[in-house]
Amino acid sequence: MYKTQRRIALVIINFIAALVFIIIAVNLAPQTKLTDYKTYSNLFPIAVTGLLFAILLFTSLTIFENARGRIEKHSMETGATAYLTKFIEKLRFCYSLEDLTTAVSEILELEADCSVLYIDRNANYVLYNSPNRIVNSPKVLTKLEQNYGSEWHDPINFLGENLGLVTHRRKARGFFFASDGEHFYVFNRYTYLFDSEIYEKMYEEFVRFQNRSRIISSLSEISELSTEWQQLADAQISFLPKKLPEIKNLKLGAYFRPLINVSGDYYTVLPIDENKTLLMLGDVSGKGLAAALVMGLVMNTVKIKENKEDLVGMIISVDAAIKGMHLQDKYTVLFIGIVDTEKMKITYVNASMSDPIIVTRSPEGYRIKSLSSNCSVVGIIPIEPGDVQVSEQRLFSGDLIMMASDGVSEVMNEDKVELGDTELFTNTIKASASKAPQEFVNDIVNLVMSYNADTRLHDDLTMLVAKVER
Repeated sequence: MYKTQRRIALVIINFIAALVFIIIAVNLAPQTKLTDYKTYSNLFPIAVTGLLFAILLFTSLTIFENARGRIEKHSMETGATAYLTKFIEKLRFCYSLEDLTTAVSEILELEADCSVLYIDRNANYVLYNSPNRIVNSPKVLTKLEQNYGSEWHDPINFLGENLGLVTHRRKARGFFFASDGEHFYVFNRYTYLFDSEIYEKMYEEFVRFQNRSRIISSLSEISELSTEWQQLADAQISFLPKKLPEIKNLKLGAYFRPLINVSGDYYTVLPIDENKTLLMLGDVSGKGLAAALVMGLVMNTVKIKENKEDLVGMIISVDAAIKGMHLQDKYTVLFIGIVDTEKMKITYVNASMSDPIIVTRSPEGYRIKSLSSNCSVVGIIPIEPGDVQVSEQRLFSGDLIMMASDGVSEVMNEDKVELGDTELFTNTIKASASKAPQEFVNDIVNLVMSYNADTRLHDDLTMLVAKVER
């Protein structure tokens, strides 16, 4: 109807414009003889005629566009087509399946007396169906599945009495859209009354709805996942000391910065008695959820261990706990030591941590003593009690014990040189050793950030520093 009315309007407007042009051209025909080559008076009516033609052409096009708009508005917003136009307007503000079903119920079902079936053909799953026998009939569902499977790609299709395709809309009793494996069926006995132009508009809006709903769904999943990750990060941080304890003759400082919101790094400080304090810092292999789970397991195992002076038993318990999770390729390196400020010594197990050191004062200045590895990594290879060696190192007043994950020493500059291999790192440690532990930590963190030249870090940063003061 809309196309027919548009053609009729175009013919009438063009006919009137042509008639007006002919009348004006005849009346303005030059009175002078065309054989009079000495006068140019015949150019005036020709120029006027050309100008009038351009004006009439512009006017007729303007009139046609206005008429077309009114015709389209009348065709789309009156009669049966008005229902689909109203549904399209509602569909423009649908962002989820729930929004769509509301629009279907309020307009297509209640106002237009249509039955709707919305199917995900990829999963062969009914997303929505109207509450009537037409679209709930097993025979109808089976026939539609047989006739129009997931490979069906024709976007706009008209259905006849027996659910077969028809080419003449006069015989149609419904239609369906196929887009990206989803079919949207609309059944109605007066489908032939809908203007043909409405189907393309409705299909385009349906595709836009699909895109919107998928984007919103993805954003919702990301939001939910982000919330879950944040909850996991909060739970992980709860394992770490909220506040470093105040311990007689032992000052503490710490820093923890995960590369992502969850980390495999961990540390803790557990006072054993008035003179003995357990210090631990470790790093689980890998990143993400699995590393965070192992980190929490290690922290909990150490926390609940009754005899915290039994370092060998502690390592064996951690090893058994990690292996009990059956996570492939998950292990931890860790340093665990007991500082005794009465006997002035540290007893420790270094399970392949590369950086634990003692910075001690000497007549020549500060010296760095390494707390070398005396145990293999924990959680992936067989470990027996005899494989765990406990070492001991004497302490002096003012000694600073530094434990750090490899994210500190392995940070690189623009030339791909690791910080731990430079004199700058060693000199900074010695220069800051006289400071309070937290100030020392801040100096090292600032060094890491400046050495990294403000580029993206590639590992977690964790430090625990203790200073003996007697």
